[in-house]
Amino acid sequence: MRRILAGRNEPGLPRRHALVGAAALAWLPAAAIAQAPAIHVNRDPNCGCCDGWIAHLRASGFVATVFDAADIRRVKMWLGVPDDLAACHTAEIAGYAIEGHVPAPAILRLIRERPQAKGLAVPGMPIGSPGMEVEGAPPDEYDVILFGPAGRRVYSRFKGAVELST
Repeated sequence: MRRILAGRNEPGLPRRHALVGAAALAWLPAAAIAQAPAIHVNRDPNCGCCDGWIAHLRASGFVATVFDAADIRRVKMWLGVPDDLAACHTAEIAGYAIEGHVPAPAILRLIRERPQAKGLAVPGMPIGSPGMEVEGAPPDEYDVILFGPAGRRVYSRFKGAVELST
């Protein structure tokens, strides 16, 4: 279902993506690969900031697969992302939706704690959040929102990619 939602109907990843992924992981020990969290990113193919966020995830130890979504709104609806929390990319990890420029430490905490929720979101595109760095501009402070059937709450607060004490 994921590949259909992401605008791909072919079985598996295109060969070039598989080769690039294998080459990127070749230097890692097998134990590190087994422990690296796998995240599937659905993105708008016309958006450049998604690449910066994906690079942040990979630099933080995630194994990210990327799908250019033909209809990103359909992916968001399928994963239960509220319209007012929507951003340009939606990821899936460990049964959770990750919406927008959520920093890696918040995602790692989510999969460690396993709260009852649909996922995390960073509404909008805060300056300085992973993938939204602007040279010479001070990073914004912003909330990472935990959302789900029980409602919403601030899960963590960041300034740029640095978590602030709560």
